This record gives sequence, C-alpha cells and structure tokens, in this order.
Amino acid sequence: MQKVLFVCLGNICRSPTAEGVFRREVEKRGLSDRIQVDSAGTGDYHIGKAPDRRAIAAAARRGVDLSSLRARQVSARDFEEFDWIVAMDKSNLANLQRLCPPQHREKLSLLMEHVPNAPTQEVPDPYYGDESDFEHVLDLLENAAGHLLAKVEAALSSVETGA
Repeated sequence: MQKVLFVCLGNICRSPTAEGVFRREVEKRGLSDRIQVDSAGTGDYHIGKAPDRRAIAAAARRGVDLSSLRARQVSARDFEEFDWIVAMDKSNLANLQRLCPPQHREKLSLLMEHVPNAPTQEVPDPYYGDESDFEHVLDLLENAAGHLLAKVEAALSSVETGA
C-alpha cells in the first residue's frame, strides 16, 4: 500500500481537487486497493467544511466528484502514515518542512516537481480568482496526476518485489 497526501493552505480548493483528480486516475488504473489518497491543509481555517463551491463545480465538469470531501488540518500522524506528502506551493511546503520530523522529510515534495518541463513550480491558489483560475488549476492537476502516479506505482512495485 502507498499513501498519498495532497496539501494546500485551507484544504478547500487545490488539495481536495488534487485528491479527487488523483483518485480518479488511481481508479482508472485499478489501483484503489493499493493506493490511498487524502488531502489536508496546513491552516485550520476551514476544518470540517466542504470544498469551495467553485472547486466542486469545476471538478464536476471534468467528471470528478468532490462533494463528499471535508477539510482537515495536517496532523503529526500524517508524517508517519503517508508515503508521499505533496504540497501545492512553496509556502505550504515550507510549513510542512517546519512541522515534519527529520526522518520523514524525504516524503515531502512540490506536486509540480513530478512533472518534466513543468510550466510552473507551483499550483496557484484560485480562491480569490474566478472560474478560469479553477480551470487552470485543474489543467495543472490533471497533467501532474499521471506523472506522480507513475512514480507512486514504481514505488509500489519496488515494495512488492522487495527491490
């Protein structure tokens, strides 16, 4: 089993959308029983709330259902439990690095680091933007999902074969 955690600030826009997009890719490849996906925020602003309505609507237009997700804050246990802790931007990565025990720091990364020749290093926060900003985020997340999933699959295969 490989466990992937997507992280942004409030866990109502980028990270739940990343969770939904990545989960869809995992399901398409028939790996739901071997890869677990979740999301969280570094801030506590929206704990227990559904994703932003604009994120839900934009994702739904692409066949991704975010309606059942609820925001939560990153916990100390996440660093132990998850194999991949993937931040949407440098600010949240820095927050994670401050919170993360040294023995788990290799689990931390920026999502766009996994995309060869990525057009950007960060997934921008669409919260103060409009519908086009949410669509742009989805474009980035859909592009990144396949690249990250290939790495997670490789790690899964390595663990299963003992390599």
